Amino acid sequence: MTHPGVGPVTALATEVFLGDPRRFVDGKAVASYIGMIPSEHSSGRRQRLGKLSKQGNSLLRFLWGEAAIHAVRRDPELQRFYRRKLVQKGMGKASVATARKLGFRLWIMLRDEIDYSEFCRRSHLRRQCIGVVCAGMPEGYTGPK
Repeated sequence: MTHPGVGPVTALATEVFLGDPRRFVDGKAVASYIGMIPSEHSSGRRQRLGKLSKQGNSLLRFLWGEAAIHAVRRDPELQRFYRRKLVQKGMGKASVATARKLGFRLWIMLRDEIDYSEFCRRSHLRRQCIGVVCAGMPEGYTGPK
């Protein structure tokens, strides 16, 4: 795995603990498997989301958190995301959100068997597609108003 900030131990742990990446439907399923989703205490119409559920692998959660700190320094897009969350939510929640996003990226790279440069290329192409009719969107759709 060639993502900046992700060393050989984190890459190996991600590959080993996730197993076959195609078994996950989407990134939310990966986050749920690792335990990086909020616990829920709901009653009636009130939905209350709490701290991390911590149901998954604690070592992988720790490694993604540490790797996210280093990746923020080396990846400008991840750094923008972290800084935006830092202003909105504070340091603790921003770190967890960044670790979760890094986990999504690692899962995508594993699932599609691509390296970081190909991941960035696809991301750039996807951002260019915003002004054009994209797959799954009806013609004439201009986005949220």
